Amino acid sequence: MLPMAAIAIGVAAAVVIDVRTRRIPNWLTGALAGAGFGIAFGGGAVTPMQAALGLLVGLAVMLPMHVLGATGPGDVKLVAAIGSLVGPARGLRVGLYTAVAGGAIALIVAARRGLLVDTFMGASQLVTAPAGAREIVTAPSRGNQFAYAPAVAVGTFVALVVG
Repeated sequence: MLPMAAIAIGVAAAVVIDVRTRRIPNWLTGALAGAGFGIAFGGGAVTPMQAALGLLVGLAVMLPMHVLGATGPGDVKLVAAIGSLVGPARGLRVGLYTAVAGGAIALIVAARRGLLVDTFMGASQLVTAPAGAREIVTAPSRGNQFAYAPAVAVGTFVALVVG
């Protein structure tokens, strides 16, 4: 119960802050990870080793997307912190469902901004020429960036409720 409350409060705060400022602060992700390890050391359902592995899994799932420019560093740290609260198996599901939710939200945002064709072209360049694709994806003139914490919220909810 306590890990789910921490996730709900932390993810809700991350969504509000990210939508307003386009950043997820380190104090928030650090507090979530600290809560994960604190609960684990206090005898929670996730052991300290599982908390560490969950953090690493969340980091491993999200880091490639950050390297490609699809997410920011706060998004990576947020999913890693959630992993510390849920352990490696659920942490993997959170990361994977977050990626799917992020892709769906990206398509919706692109369609609303009239950039759907450009988005598909950019996505194909990520596959065919990933070295130069980061600059294409992150260029402010493209208008294709959006707050990613809502995708983390959806992915986390689906992973914990459905999965």
